[in-house]
Amino acid sequence: MSFFDTVAKAKALLQANARISVTGLAEEFSLDERALERLIEELVDVQEVAIRKGRVLTWAGVKAQDAPKLPPPSRETPKHLADKIRQSKASVEGERKQVTVLFADVKGSMELAESLDPEAFSRVMSRFFGILTEGVERFEGFVDKFTGDGIMALFGAPIAHEDHAQRACYAALHLRDRARQYADELRVSSGINFSVRIGLNSGEVVVGSISDDLRMDYTAQGHTVGLAQRMEGIAPADGIAISQNTQKPVDGFFTTRSLGPMKVKGAREPIEVFVLEGVGTRRTRLDSSRARGLSRFVGRGDEMAALETALNQSLKGTGRVAAMVGEPGVGKSRICAEFVELCRARGLAVYEAHCPAHGKTIPYLPLLELLRNLFGITDQDGPREARQKIAGELALLDDGFADDRALVLEFLGVGDPKAPALQLEPAVLQRRLFAFLRRLIQLRTQGEPIVLLIDDLHWIDPGSDLFVAQIVEAVSATHTLMLVNFRPEYQAEWLRKSWVLQLPMTPLGAEALADLVRDWVGSGPSVAKLPALIGARSGGNPFFSEEIVLSLLETGRLVGTRGAYELVRPLDALEVPATVQSLLAARIDRLGEREKHALYAAAVIGKEFSRPLLEAVIAVRGFDLDSALAGLLAAEIIHERAIY
Repeated sequence: MSFFDTVAKAKALLQANARISVTGLAEEFSLDERALERLIEELVDVQEVAIRKGRVLTWAGVKAQDAPKLPPPSRETPKHLADKIRQSKASVEGERKQVTVLFADVKGSMELAESLDPEAFSRVMSRFFGILTEGVERFEGFVDKFTGDGIMALFGAPIAHEDHAQRACYAALHLRDRARQYADELRVSSGINFSVRIGLNSGEVVVGSISDDLRMDYTAQGHTVGLAQRMEGIAPADGIAISQNTQKPVDGFFTTRSLGPMKVKGAREPIEVFVLEGVGTRRTRLDSSRARGLSRFVGRGDEMAALETALNQSLKGTGRVAAMVGEPGVGKSRICAEFVELCRARGLAVYEAHCPAHGKTIPYLPLLELLRNLFGITDQDGPREARQKIAGELALLDDGFADDRALVLEFLGVGDPKAPALQLEPAVLQRRLFAFLRRLIQLRTQGEPIVLLIDDLHWIDPGSDLFVAQIVEAVSATHTLMLVNFRPEYQAEWLRKSWVLQLPMTPLGAEALADLVRDWVGSGPSVAKLPALIGARSGGNPFFSEEIVLSLLETGRLVGTRGAYELVRPLDALEVPATVQSLLAARIDRLGEREKHALYAAAVIGKEFSRPLLEAVIAVRGFDLDSALAGLLAAEIIHERAIY
């Protein structure tokens, strides 16, 4: 039984009996002295549902017979997530996961329960549970358990996400805003004061058993789960408290306010606590790299030359699509950013759109961003300014756009409130938008060449993906260069078009990677061997290499300034940073069971392995192994070195 299951059962026992001795509590749950004190601390100090008087605990809430009988919240998991969990169940159990844990509950729920009729309280809480569940699942989190007046949710488990901390923060802000709306409704309709508090912490957990209803048990590593609940207790009413473990990976992506270091029960050292306030200015991992200073751009001369050729063809009226394809961290976004800056320096108009990692479940995010950029709409523009810009641009391009103006305004969410809403079938609406977008691209490039950049296509939502295919069709006979990048798992029919150029991005060579590492650490005697060590550990991946350097800085092994660091402690081994672990885990979780089984076995053998040895280790038929290896090759998880 996990600690939080014990807490839930202890609460129920105490509530039913009103009083219980400390000795009785220890005997009931077979607790040693340390575990008993931790349980009492949780009941008395953290959740404040019990009062301790000597060797007796007294229930601090409403009496059991007067407590409202809440219906059990629905645990139905969205089909796509349930399918993923069931598919990966065998390999997920026992895995270590980098996660962010979210706790959310009603502040003062006991007082609220005492002030309301039991049925009214049940209705209030049932609606609240629905809000919580929807908000968590919106960002592909998983509601692990209901805590009576709230939830515990996980991001990054059971299915790994490389951006689990960001997803949790987006979900927390969404829940805060929805809960405020609900509180306003209750205040107006029933005079009820209702507030929520949310806490987040990031760290490592081990996945326990997964039951048929997808319920899981987790063993906390480093108090990951417990510290998240402590953050919830610290959070102000209608506020979100996050630990330094969560704030660090989301810094810049979200705005936070430090409450300073706090002594938190269960932690040896004071932990800096932050209040999560809103969304920040950073959008991508490249934005974070820019903030700390981009590393030297090396080893991509051939790819830049190919992009230059595609641009020259586009300028002559033969539009091109250049697709950068490669594994995570290899530098796809960086080369695109470098090239579009060269285009801007030449005076070319560049319009960008980005696909965030959580965007697959939110329709049309990159499409809306691209259209807003094409129309020159900024974040400072209100609906009226946006309508004026759209109407002006369409009028300049073609009088024929008059019939599409209302359609475009409504799609961008800035429709005229005085105009009646369009009543169109979804199929008709999509067809008209397709035609509008193709025509917009074609007319927009008659006056001047343009460059379109769509970043991280592997995270695009299905609706936007359909529009990307329309853009590809439109650019072929225009002065347009369309630049996209994606990981190998992204597939689309339009990639077969003759005007689409696919450029594979491979890891950096040893010399180029050494230049990159030296740009960070310098070339002093103490770090002379570091480029070779990092190159071997990272496999030539630029992002992995940078994260290893940053990890050495954070742990104090490297001291000094950029380009002039010194290694002050010997290196026994280079650890894989948590950011890289999350990225690799997310990639592996997308594999099928057969591919995972073969990959795990191959990893035990070593970096290189032969097929006969792998077959002997996993003891499967040749056909099954061939299929698994083919899947791993297609995903570019492994690479074939020699046939014989």
